[in-house]
Amino acid sequence: MTNVMRTTIVALSFAASTLGAQATPAAPVAPAPAPNAADVAFMQGMIMHHGQAIEMVALIGTRTTNAVLKSLGERIDVSQKDEIGMMRRWLREHHAAASAHEGMDMGDHPMLMPGMLTAAQMAALAKARGAEFDRLFLTGMIQHHEGAITMVKELFATTGAAQPTDVFRFASDVDADQRAEITRMRALLSTTARRK
Repeated sequence: MTNVMRTTIVALSFAASTLGAQATPAAPVAPAPAPNAADVAFMQGMIMHHGQAIEMVALIGTRTTNAVLKSLGERIDVSQKDEIGMMRRWLREHHAAASAHEGMDMGDHPMLMPGMLTAAQMAALAKARGAEFDRLFLTGMIQHHEGAITMVKELFATTGAAQPTDVFRFASDVDADQRAEITRMRALLSTTARRK
């Protein structure tokens, strides 16, 4: 076989393999998992849960002079308002109501979600001042954050839930953020107790 024939055969083989590769259809991209009822309920519940935390933070300004507590409250207020905005947008995009309990007085039904303060706890917090307010706020917000962590655990334990990337990422962020803030609040609570 001459060199010319060898070159021609190689060139034809390469062309055939290239054409074959071009003719192979691309693998279909799997659609993103759709959210289920548990994902929607988690977002709805977390909006209401965050809402009570914002109510608690709103009491800080006139009830304590503790600068560290005020700074913590500002951080909670900003982050949770941002997250409420994100959750409302997510629910609108998935054609769901912002709350499964529209019009319900949560003061009468605080235990619909883990960690939420009762009406009596909220009233005691609103009445307190100074170091007593600091103690009640910190113990109450720790309880509240622990409830949010429980809500995340319940979501992850539900079959088929948290499959969409955005739901999984948000729930994971809630868990991490709340744990970090609990650590800070326990340290602050210990400092507050020593000052009494």
